[in-house]
Amino acid sequence: MFRADELEDGAHAATGLDDFGSHYYREGLERIVEALNTEADLNETGKVIQHATISNALIQRLKVEETYKQHPEIDEAVIEGPVFIIGLPRTGTTALSQLVGADPQFRSLRMWESQAPTPPPEAATQHDDPRITQAQAGLDMLHEMFPLMKTMYNSEATAATECQDLMGMSFRTVHFAGVVRVPGYLEWVMDCDMSETYSYHRRVLKLLQWHCPPNLWHLKTPVHMFSLDALVKAYPDAKFMWSHRDPAKVMGSVCSLIRYVRSWSSDRDDPVELGDEQLRCWAEGVRRAMEFRKRFGDERFADVSFAELQVDPVSTLRKSYERLGLTFTEETRRSVQHWASGHQPGSRGAHEYSLSDYGLTPDSVREQFSDYLASYDATG
Repeated sequence: MFRADELEDGAHAATGLDDFGSHYYREGLERIVEALNTEADLNETGKVIQHATISNALIQRLKVEETYKQHPEIDEAVIEGPVFIIGLPRTGTTALSQLVGADPQFRSLRMWESQAPTPPPEAATQHDDPRITQAQAGLDMLHEMFPLMKTMYNSEATAATECQDLMGMSFRTVHFAGVVRVPGYLEWVMDCDMSETYSYHRRVLKLLQWHCPPNLWHLKTPVHMFSLDALVKAYPDAKFMWSHRDPAKVMGSVCSLIRYVRSWSSDRDDPVELGDEQLRCWAEGVRRAMEFRKRFGDERFADVSFAELQVDPVSTLRKSYERLGLTFTEETRRSVQHWASGHQPGSRGAHEYSLSDYGLTPDSVREQFSDYLASYDATG
């Protein structure tokens, strides 16, 4: 059994620090701990993985707060015009994020610094920081233990990564439900107050950019779709790239990935339950994002077709830049072309899955996304 106070005590002991900052994180911690204890059916590997995940989030909170105590001037930094990449999972958001990350104008959230943001990275040592080797070793071990992950998800320690670690430090993110079965937690987190999750997200970004510019950020996770109102409270001038693909082609891949990842931590396997949960979850995420866009305005959104991104990534990205008023320089073109040339679609092998394994059909999926399909070009 996990206990929130014991996990906190462990983080205190590991760091010698005692200030977690705002107590906002505590409810999320208690909720995920309760769900892990009562819903997740964790096996021994799962207990180790989840203990390490929660412990690291608590340790990083302590270290972030200590860094701010030593250098309060970090909070004076400004984050202007960040670009957030959103869309359903498996619609090319990772490729799009890493493509934008190849542009030297942008600052990426890299895996190694997302997992361990302190001490603040330095521009002079950012390419040989020892945290890179540590993060890559962990990733290599993961791929050795779970080899199918390589065909499902493209990840490297130095590549642009998702915002899950930063949001996880507040223990409020739909991502937790992607790695373990926690339906009660999922129901709660989809409707909880996310405002401080994003203000803490911004707090960590300020720390990361302090000695390591540029300060024009691009950030990514499909999970942002659930709470865009909270996001723009923290980032009022945010811009968005929204990737689109036929949900009937997406959902089988989503379910297959989540089923595989959950299998690391639990021996329970109910693919039909998983299919129903994920269909309802992501249909709601898209519905919220569409409703937000109607209120927020179209002018700060660029739509990205998965099919077009696969065929001509450079031209597709150029159109998105033009839409958002970003500068697509010759250096940008060369950099993103170089990245695209080394990351051809399908180069990591085929990810095989069947929608029917999850009790779903193309028609049942498209019915849930009917308004979305009527509003956007989601072919491919």
